[in-house]
Amino acid sequence: MPQLNPSPWLFIMLISWMTYSMIIQPKIMSFISTNPPSNKMQTITNTTPWDWPWT
Repeated sequence: MPQLNPSPWLFIMLISWMTYSMIIQPKIMSFISTNPPSNKMQTITNTTPWDWPWT
């Protein structure tokens, strides 16, 4: 059964992850976020609990 032989697929998987980790990921992480975090005060909303009729 050739699908149980990990020799070619292990190499392909390792090369794929190395490519992603070393080349693609730093390029993606260098982009500027379009929605940077702000220092706004969080508004706390007061919610009332729901009274379930079956409890």
